Amino acid sequence: MSDELEPMKPREAVDMWIDRLQSTRADETLKSYRYRLKPFLEWCNSEGIDNLNDLTSRDIFQYDSHRRSKGLKVSTLNNQIGTLKQFIEFCERIDAVPEGLPAKVEVPSVKLADRVNDELLSANRAETIRENLHLYQRASRRQAMFELLWHTGCRLGGLRSLDLRDCFFEQSDLERLRHQDDIEKDALEAVDVPFVYFRHRPETPLKNKREGERPVALEQEVADRVQEYIDINRVERTDSDDRKPLFTTEKGENARVSKSSIRREVYIMTQPCQWGSCPHDRNISKCEAREHGHEARCPSSRSPHPLRTGAITHMRDQGWPPEVVAERVNATPEVIREHYDHPDPIRRMQSRREFLTEDSA
Repeated sequence: MSDELEPMKPREAVDMWIDRLQSTRADETLKSYRYRLKPFLEWCNSEGIDNLNDLTSRDIFQYDSHRRSKGLKVSTLNNQIGTLKQFIEFCERIDAVPEGLPAKVEVPSVKLADRVNDELLSANRAETIRENLHLYQRASRRQAMFELLWHTGCRLGGLRSLDLRDCFFEQSDLERLRHQDDIEKDALEAVDVPFVYFRHRPETPLKNKREGERPVALEQEVADRVQEYIDINRVERTDSDDRKPLFTTEKGENARVSKSSIRREVYIMTQPCQWGSCPHDRNISKCEAREHGHEARCPSSRSPHPLRTGAITHMRDQGWPPEVVAERVNATPEVIREHYDHPDPIRRMQSRREFLTEDSA
């Protein structure tokens, strides 16, 4: 052990690292970091490692082997060891572990097939749901939610964060931008509508905070359907922060719809039996997945994340470059390629045709 190292308990170091990241990471991200490091802290306790100064590359190897013995998925192991490596890098900077230790932490490589989530909502299913919602639940909160989730590829938290003032569906709405963003009046003439503007606010944070703020253009049909919901079925309520949420509740203390409610709505909308027969040969009248709170038990139902995955994949299948998709959905091009890109070979071929020339035929 180097005499230059400062004694540091594992849990104390984790708390210090998480605290350091508070200003640059979303709360959900920090929670995931703590969750991934929890097994490491438990292992350190069981191995009697109460001072990170004593941590060696052999210890890291033994911990890696310990986690592999649990039968974890390669992607899970990749996340846990990857987060551990970031943590060890921080510990090196504060003289808590021997110099050079982070370089000896080998993060398990993951094949693309192991990284992706194969439960994405397909474009065909999404279009069927859109059609049925418009036919049977037109102007409903549920329809407006699905339209925005599918069309923008936003995260659940982003959808929940929207206020009425974040919807710019008419040219006259742009006047709000002049006051909110200090945009010159002449410059507004070049701005097209419709679009929604995702904003990071303390009460409704975005995953990447200020860096997650972005205006996202909408097709006119999508904006019209959301506007119908606003005009006909949106319950006029103001939340405790004197804001007017786009998606409100009918009763209760919280005027803004909760994350759990949005998640439940998506589970319900993606149940095939909502619009037709059950593909799993279940008795619909007795199916537990039709009971309140149990919607996720349907094998075909999907949460908001696979819906986002499907939306992003659909954009790519239509020929959108990863860089353009990344800006629209607030992710990096690398993340788009590795975690959200589930190409349909035929559609992807079609999207590439525009790059062909007569000379290359």
